[in-house]
Amino acid sequence: MVASPEPVKSESRLTVLLALAVNLAIAVMKAVAGVITGSAALLAEAGHSVADTFTEGLLLTALRRSKRPADRRHPFGYGKDRYFWSLLAAVSIFVSGAVFAFYEGFSTVFGEPTEQTSPGVGYAVLAIAFALESVSWAQAVRQVRREARSEGRSAIAFLRMSDDPTVKTVFMEDSAALVGLLLAFAGLGLHHLTGSSVWDGVASLLIGLLLAVAAFVLAGTNRGLLIGRQADPKLVRAVWAYLREVPEVEQVVDLLTMAVGTDRVLLCARLDFDDGLGAADLERACVRIDAELRARWPDLDEVFLEPVPRTDPELRSRVLARYGNLL
Repeated sequence: MVASPEPVKSESRLTVLLALAVNLAIAVMKAVAGVITGSAALLAEAGHSVADTFTEGLLLTALRRSKRPADRRHPFGYGKDRYFWSLLAAVSIFVSGAVFAFYEGFSTVFGEPTEQTSPGVGYAVLAIAFALESVSWAQAVRQVRREARSEGRSAIAFLRMSDDPTVKTVFMEDSAALVGLLLAFAGLGLHHLTGSSVWDGVASLLIGLLLAVAAFVLAGTNRGLLIGRQADPKLVRAVWAYLREVPEVEQVVDLLTMAVGTDRVLLCARLDFDDGLGAADLERACVRIDAELRARWPDLDEVFLEPVPRTDPELRSRVLARYGNLL
């Protein structure tokens, strides 16, 4: 059982809004400092923060649009809208952040050497940015830990299995932002100590690589959810165990699940019922099982129960093809 969706949605919105405000302020500071100091790493970090600001805007869109109720055109609701807009957020991180950082890095490393001016301004801005980013990062960490505890798993396992891409996106981009600030500080400092702008360019290239990796990981997560990922294995195992104990069910032949939104799961169970049941008994059993499933696991958004014979060779071959040795 997971926490009620409404508090999670509210906290996700708070996490995104806080990150948006922080990144917007930091982007302006970094851009001004980059122009004053001539630091490629600072300019790359400014691009990084601009990308993060666009990302938060996309995530807010994802949160708003995914809440729309099901209708005739979309009978399973709009939950997957969150995955689409979160995928665009990952693309934004790469296009707006990584590409700009690579451009600044290559221009500095292979272009004409540039002279650094007023490095103290850069150090001060990076220190302030680190403090502000830490606030946003701490909020994301608190939410990740709280939700991980509610599901009885580690924070890493939660991030890997979560069907809420907004939390993972904010956590990833804030973590990347803190590492990027350290890289920018190193590039600025080494340029200051050696007088060589190459260090600035190398730091910018590393920031670009960091953002590209973060974007790739986030894009992969949302791609899997958009295609149609199985529900949390803990939920699947629990439902399977429950169905096996239902008196009218002789065997669970197949169990199909798909995440159709954050905290929303579509379930299709193919069951071999007792052959002695009459049509009316079977109907009442299906209604009761549906109600009990929804009461135990509120994440089950739609439940389909299909009576099937366990001996059907075509159905068995499809199940074996899907699960293979896991059976």
